[in-house]
This record gives sequence, C-alpha cells and structure tokens, in this order.
Amino acid sequence: MATVILVVHLMIAAALVGVVLMQKSEGGALGMGGGGGAGGGFLTGRGTANLLTRTTAALAAAFFFTSITLTIMANKRTGAPSVLDQTAPATSTSPPAGDKPAQVPAEGRGGILDKLQGGGGPQVPRSN
Repeated sequence: MATVILVVHLMIAAALVGVVLMQKSEGGALGMGGGGGAGGGFLTGRGTANLLTRTTAALAAAFFFTSITLTIMANKRTGAPSVLDQTAPATSTSPPAGDKPAQVPAEGRGGILDKLQGGGGPQVPRSN
C-alpha cells in the first residue's frame, strides 16, 4: 500500500513541476500556454492561466495529502513515539548555592579533549 502511494506521490510531484513550469511568468519567459494575442487558439490567455492555476492548486493539495499519508503510515510502521511526546528531565546548568561543584573523574568521559590531554596524540616539539 505504501509503495502505491509513494509512486502516486512521485507522479504528482513530477506533474506539479511540469505545470508550474508551463505557467506564464511575469515577463512571459517560460510561458508555453499559447499567448493571448495569438489569434483564436484552443484556450485564450486568461483561460489557460485559470486552468493552470487550478491544476497547480489541485496537484499541490494532492501532494500534501500524499505526504501526510506517507508520514502517518511510516510512523505506524515503526511504532516509535513522537519526539514531542517525550519530556527531558529538568537539569540545572549551575550548581546550587553553597554546594561544591561535582568532581569529574580522572578518566573523563572519553571525549576528544580527554584523548588530547591524555598524551596519546602526536608529540609536538617545544622550543625553549
């Protein structure tokens, strides 16, 4: 089911790009809809603009709908709770007044600074 919706989603995205590129820009550079002064064509300039605008709106709505549907299906498949549902415990950045700051173990936490301070890195000659 998800594969079918994904394929439809990709087809909608490609159609949306095509319809947007067919629309007439302010300068008329990319417009392919048959200009208004070209005589009696199939659609007038105003009719083409309305058709392309409505088509763009319909494709955009379908794109958002398939995006949301795919997101919901992926969330149900993994069964993982949302990050927004989880609350982090409140931590204080400064020690309470009157308490001594916590002592860091001699080994450290294994971060990059602990590795550099441990002397395990390359030896750099010092000038006196």
